[in-house]
Amino acid sequence: MCRRGLKLEIELVPSTSWFTNLRSLMTQNQWDFVRQACYVAADHRCEICNGRGRKHPVECHEVWEYDDKKRTQTLLRTIALCPSCHQVKHIGLQMKRGMEYFQRAIDHFIKVNKISEQQAEDYIMTAFAQHNQRSKVNWAVDVSWIERRHPTYFKRKPLKIGEECNV
Repeated sequence: MCRRGLKLEIELVPSTSWFTNLRSLMTQNQWDFVRQACYVAADHRCEICNGRGRKHPVECHEVWEYDDKKRTQTLLRTIALCPSCHQVKHIGLQMKRGMEYFQRAIDHFIKVNKISEQQAEDYIMTAFAQHNQRSKVNWAVDVSWIERRHPTYFKRKPLKIGEECNV
């Protein structure tokens, strides 16, 4: 398990859950509503480093909790992140984009957390080991948080992914 207590943590989604997210479960209007509410709640600033991006001041990121015994991936909330913090959260994608992107994400991770390169490397190795384990199984996805967070907007149950999604 990854070391908790860092200001900025890496969150690698199991490969068996890739593309199963709020955005894929909603209409564009619903997603726009959720992400705009997230931005406004954070005053258009990153909730981790208080920064802002140039093109997009902040981006909406989903925070998930994984129950490894029940194999359930539960949406806890959304948070506004500057593009740099968001890239750290999805460091696996930065790795696929190329070394320049990956290194930029690592540098930001180190800066925000005020840790050494060795500590960052150890943390990243642990995060990828956990990701590899979690990617061996299929996850039930629970996004019921969204209806509790925005009950008047989501009166009916628009978010379904077959039997796998609990809304």
